[in-house]
Amino acid sequence: MFLPLARNEGYSKAMTQPSFPTAASKDALERGDLLAPRFDANGLIAAICQHAETGEVLMLGWMNAEALARTLEIREAVYFSRSRNELWHKGETSGQIQKLVELRVDCDQDAVLLKVLPQGDGGACHVGFRSCFYRVERDGKLEERP
Repeated sequence: MFLPLARNEGYSKAMTQPSFPTAASKDALERGDLLAPRFDANGLIAAICQHAETGEVLMLGWMNAEALARTLEIREAVYFSRSRNELWHKGETSGQIQKLVELRVDCDQDAVLLKVLPQGDGGACHVGFRSCFYRVERDGKLEERP
């Protein structure tokens, strides 16, 4: 059970960290029907965010078990901010809510792919671009190409 999110105040620190099951075998991990994410030593899993309709990669974020469970519960992307050391409901202040259409896991369940429908202005990047991947390398330099 999750406590409600207070607007602009982040998540309550009193929440209980949810736990996900551990796959019984390599075969169960890779081919089974059990969601058994493998978080890293810091308790995080990479979360790739992709536009559900266009396929464009919007951003890369991180989730802890609480963020992943909350995302599945409310069907909106919730990430873990490593810089602020707290949960972050994407779009809570910017309006760029990411409505979850589908969540996929990679073959060994150590990364997740969120297929989302961006809300608000349709952006994902805090710098103002639709995608956080707005720069292209050219001859050792970066150039903006939204």
